[in-house]
Amino acid sequence: MRPHVEVIHEDDYIWHAAELVGGEGRASERRLSADEEDGSCSLRVDFHTDWGRGPGIHHATTEFYVLEGSMTYGGRRIGAGGYLYLPKGVPADAVTFAEGTRTLHYREYGDAGFDPVESLNAPRWEGAREDVIVLDSAAMNWDAVPNPGPMPGMFIKYLHVDPVTCFYTRLVHAQEGWADHRLAHHPCYEEAYTVQGLMEYNFGTLDLGTYFFRPARVKHGHFTSLEGGATWLLRSDGELYNWYTENEWMRWGGEAINWGPGDGRMRWSQSAHDLGRGSTRRSERDRELLGASLDYARQQGAVDSEWFPPGHGPDKSLLAIAKAMDAARLQGGHGDHHHDHGDHDHGDDHDDHGGHHDHGDRHPALEWGADPAKLEHAHERESHNWGQGRAWKPGDPVPAPIVSSLPVRSRSRGRWDGDGL
Repeated sequence: MRPHVEVIHEDDYIWHAAELVGGEGRASERRLSADEEDGSCSLRVDFHTDWGRGPGIHHATTEFYVLEGSMTYGGRRIGAGGYLYLPKGVPADAVTFAEGTRTLHYREYGDAGFDPVESLNAPRWEGAREDVIVLDSAAMNWDAVPNPGPMPGMFIKYLHVDPVTCFYTRLVHAQEGWADHRLAHHPCYEEAYTVQGLMEYNFGTLDLGTYFFRPARVKHGHFTSLEGGATWLLRSDGELYNWYTENEWMRWGGEAINWGPGDGRMRWSQSAHDLGRGSTRRSERDRELLGASLDYARQQGAVDSEWFPPGHGPDKSLLAIAKAMDAARLQGGHGDHHHDHGDHDHGDDHDDHGGHHDHGDRHPALEWGADPAKLEHAHERESHNWGQGRAWKPGDPVPAPIVSSLPVRSRSRGRWDGDGL
């Protein structure tokens, strides 16, 4: 499976000799993310000389997108914005890249293998489907994103959509001022390379050359599109449905055995709110845009709550724990222990809440809402988790998000303030 990568900047990564089997010329690649089990990978490739190879069949579904320079496929030359889709097992024509060309290169469900053929009339592999796609995306029009919910201001160019799996590649642009105050998760993975602009979100800053690969169901959001807007080449391995969350929180703890003060045992508890306390990463402009997103949602009839940067406002984990304990008490599972919570802030002055109740073998039947087992995929607990999306259709149970506490981050993007749930 591919690991969660969020966020890296390509300039932090080293160059390797490009793995472009059967070609003539010299090229280098940066490996943004890779699946070492099936060969899938996302690469940044630079061509140091003219490079080319003849007709053949790719062992993986293969894509090229030209960032700068030009490529020629089957005699058709395309500059920046050129896109080439080469299905696995389908004969493809000769392709060349001019010296100095910079590309994004993707392989899916296979390795870098390439079998030369005499002509495009060579037989396809058994089970191969789809046809080669050649596009000049610079000549395409932007279409408004039709998804209801977020405020207007997102636009899309579809480059490829698999009619069977709904795996798709597209260019997405968020105009300056677009924002979304919520967190979302999807049934599919999502990856993106920033080709233009500037955006802030919960995992950090997206600017030219940044990249992420986010496995299915990882929460992300709190987007603000800043000066000049932002544009990405974005890919997903299935239909992208948005499932939103607000008032998110996370708390964890345990009992130290030999690392507490004086090497003694120590009970401890920490929340994302604790980690974010005092953070000033989100600017006043960020907060203004997130407020505008909230106002828009409310104008559409939503009842969304106020948004606070991590570490500011109430600690929602303590509020949730208090409510769950109250529910347990009302159900008879918490004895006569009383809480008067009202609407007051369970924030910085209550970090020990719930830490001094010793119930022995009597544990309160805390009520958290849905049964967690109902929010898992059918194969969630198998030994091997592909980290890929799974087929989902409206009417199916919506799977809960997963927590990814330490994604791969490169040195210039390696910060976290409790917002990266």
